[in-house]
Amino acid sequence: MNASTWSPRRAVFSAAALLLVIGLSGCGLTIPADPDGTLESVTGSELRVGVSADPGLVDTDRETPTGSIPDLVTGFADGIDAEVDWTNGSEETLVGMLERGDLDLVVGGFTADTPWVDRAGVTRGYPGIDGAEGREIVMLVPLGENAFLSELERYLDEEASS
Repeated sequence: MNASTWSPRRAVFSAAALLLVIGLSGCGLTIPADPDGTLESVTGSELRVGVSADPGLVDTDRETPTGSIPDLVTGFADGIDAEVDWTNGSEETLVGMLERGDLDLVVGGFTADTPWVDRAGVTRGYPGIDGAEGREIVMLVPLGENAFLSELERYLDEEASS
């Protein structure tokens, strides 16, 4: 470092940044994180899924929903060793349940331009899902549960990307 680029202010800033990084690394901070621990709580346990019917994607006429989206959810749940507990309902009801912590995931015919972005975390859009007819399908998770969202997207990237 030459004298023209060194300054006491830069040295103090660099030292403070280094101390911050060292301090945070000792706090067990992981990124992405789940403030409410969704991924940890559902892994090896129960995945509470709200489902809204959508022709071609989700059929809710039976006790257990069928279709390409329930198949994806079941595959994801298998990958994290979770049992799926399905709840049928309207989008608004299910999003409210997601906000209250009564559900971990909400699925249906949600698209990339969903109006629920202010009330739920949203996966990337997946146009390659069977029955989507070119729509970019998304799934909803609790706001801020980024580790859970990342794990779900990793699965969807493998199984549903076109």
